[in-house]
Amino acid sequence: MAGTRDAPTAAVVVDPDGVVSGWSEGGRLLLGWTAEDTVGRPVADLLVDPPPDGFPEDYGAGPTGSIPLRHRDGSTVDAVVAAHPLSGPDGRALGHVVTIQRWGRRPVIADRAFEQCPFALGAYDPELRFLWINASSARVIAHSEEQVLGKKYREVLPEFDRELFPERDDKPYTDKLAEVARTGEPARLITVFRPLGSNYANAWATSIWPVRDAEGRVRAIANWGFDMSAEYWARQRLLILNEASGGIGRTLDVIGTAQELAMTPVPGFADVVSVDLFDEVLHGEEPPSASAFIPGEVISLSRAAQHSAKEDTDRAPGLPMPVSHPPGSVAARCVATGRPTVELAADPGEGGEWAFGPGLASDPAHWPPGNPLIDGSIAADGLTGRITVPLRARGALLGVVAFSRTDRPEAFTADDLILAEELTAKAAVAIDNARRYSRERTTALTLQRSLLPQGLPKQEAAEVASRYLPGGTGVEVGGDWFDVIPLSGARVALVVGDVVGHGLHASASMGRLRTAVRTLADVDLPPDELLTHLDDLVLHLASDLQPAGHFQQTGESGATCLYTVYDPVSRRVTLASAGHPLPLIISADGTRTPVPAQPGPPLGIGGLPFEATELELPEGSLLALYTDGLVQSRKRDVDQRIAELQRILNHSATSLEALCDTVMDAMLPERRTDDAALLLARTHALDPQHIADWDIEPDPAQVPHARKFAVDQVDAWGLEEAAFVTELVVSELVTNAIRYGEPPIRLRLIRDTSLICEVSDASNTAPHLRRARAFDEGGRGLLLVAQLTQGWGTRHTTSGKTIWCAQTLP
Repeated sequence: MAGTRDAPTAAVVVDPDGVVSGWSEGGRLLLGWTAEDTVGRPVADLLVDPPPDGFPEDYGAGPTGSIPLRHRDGSTVDAVVAAHPLSGPDGRALGHVVTIQRWGRRPVIADRAFEQCPFALGAYDPELRFLWINASSARVIAHSEEQVLGKKYREVLPEFDRELFPERDDKPYTDKLAEVARTGEPARLITVFRPLGSNYANAWATSIWPVRDAEGRVRAIANWGFDMSAEYWARQRLLILNEASGGIGRTLDVIGTAQELAMTPVPGFADVVSVDLFDEVLHGEEPPSASAFIPGEVISLSRAAQHSAKEDTDRAPGLPMPVSHPPGSVAARCVATGRPTVELAADPGEGGEWAFGPGLASDPAHWPPGNPLIDGSIAADGLTGRITVPLRARGALLGVVAFSRTDRPEAFTADDLILAEELTAKAAVAIDNARRYSRERTTALTLQRSLLPQGLPKQEAAEVASRYLPGGTGVEVGGDWFDVIPLSGARVALVVGDVVGHGLHASASMGRLRTAVRTLADVDLPPDELLTHLDDLVLHLASDLQPAGHFQQTGESGATCLYTVYDPVSRRVTLASAGHPLPLIISADGTRTPVPAQPGPPLGIGGLPFEATELELPEGSLLALYTDGLVQSRKRDVDQRIAELQRILNHSATSLEALCDTVMDAMLPERRTDDAALLLARTHALDPQHIADWDIEPDPAQVPHARKFAVDQVDAWGLEEAAFVTELVVSELVTNAIRYGEPPIRLRLIRDTSLICEVSDASNTAPHLRRARAFDEGGRGLLLVAQLTQGWGTRHTTSGKTIWCAQTLP
């Protein structure tokens, strides 16, 4: 028997006298001796330590242990020797046939070990034809060794030419075998496939390596693998949970969070996921209590999200659809009991074994009480299984979530139920956070909108339009505000400001500041003095916010404000800024009017002055007052954004309202991170024919002339009905100015939306109402003015004061 270079085995024929009578080529390869060297010599000469009786006869009983043999070069070869009796046709003993193999070569027991190995083992030629498989591999591929020997791998296992999950971009297993045969490089991989006759996808850890001869040539391909499905699917569940941790709750939006929950487990865990919420949750309100559910009633929810592996069945985000769950339905039962339910279309235990796949989860004992329900009716809906889980957070029931399988035959396991509950629990907290945030944001936004002007007052000094947009979803409401305040003398104040911080505190602080600005504007303070008083107020508010005792600090303090006063008589605008961006002023011909001023310190700093700037504007000029939320950007600096805003304002627009819309659409991104307010004003100039003034000498004899001047002017304007009241108030105001004021004294009448009478003098003393006694000679004049007109007041100037009153015109 000749040996081979890959596995030399010596075959020696020994006669009854222990003399070698035959020698194989394997003997030369193994021990170096040729037939000429050994034939005719005692076989004992091959032994390193020959026994005294020669070659042992009991070798004929079969294989023995390791025996040291003498190599021709003098070295020792440990070998396994087996002697087999050799008989003639008449039964006469002719000697022995002795086989010799190097110790370390695979004995017969090793063949049996490989054959009985629980791992799947196989060997293939370079063309991927089957050479050998063990029993475990035969069970996996559902073919015996006799059925596959000599056949190509692709012929026997065509399903291995594709992956169960092609989205992973893995090569088919057959291609991996061919690649190892071509490159000679071993490979390790995990293969997921569904064995023949199984409803469960198995995951196999496999190794593929080349088998080489003594010259290093690849003569075969071998592989081994073991079923690691339990570990693989446990890892897949962890990956889904990890994805859920980063993918659910990224936004403080109820619908968005529900959509994230619906998308995360598809397609790795389920084929269709639907999220049904109570309407109260969608509106940011408290969900109904458990006592609100009456047994036997229909449970009404809204489908906030639904995602499917088939896109045509998805729900559009932001469009909840009413859904009703009848009494006795699984969803209604989950709402009532607060416990999840698993439904399977068929009993996975049919046939005596539960076909869940590997792992402890396949044991029915691991299911919680009441699960699973075998319900063939869900098959009519195209489902093979469904897990319905109540959506609970902080003890409140928010809705239910359904995880359904349609296109896969694998049955849900007890571990799958745990995964569904974990996913739902993570999402429930995120949805409840979004609900709470929505409620707080709605409250803050409602408060802020109630504190902002509900409508801009009617006045003739300027045409005005405004816009306010809160930050996008997930951003708390800020403290931006604006206002339009009619002032005496047909003037108008344009105000815009921004409170530091966000939320209810910012809205409340904004309301305080807006009220304070209106109060100070009624006093008719100049812009710089008004901001000084407002600065003091913010400092007082900051001290009120300091924590005392067990109270927590309610938020930050500080604000910016721009206060602008426009006079249509002189066409002059006076402004002062407390840390706020200066307005953009664009004349009617489109040229920008520079504002020669610098913003002062923000409100709340204290101890620093504010400066007022005055400039004359052409009629029809456009003033744009805005908050920083309109021009801030992460991609471009503020100067570039302001230049962009100016270009937009230069565009012709049919109205200021349309221009406001154009500005907000162009300047604000879809995802806003801050509030933005915009106030546009187009200035008007009062007709000189509607203004009349007269210098009055400080002599009581001038009072009748002043009365006549006023009456004549009112008659000239066609306002005869106002002549009587005008005569009385002019007489009283001029008399007071002559008696208590200082020259120069000036009378001015203005015809605007109301008839305004002003008397100015150089005194800083301010008149006030008082109650005159029965026999007092004075003290009734201002009371008379207040009763006859719709408003009166005092306006201090750098050169004195002005007493004014206004009558409503028909």
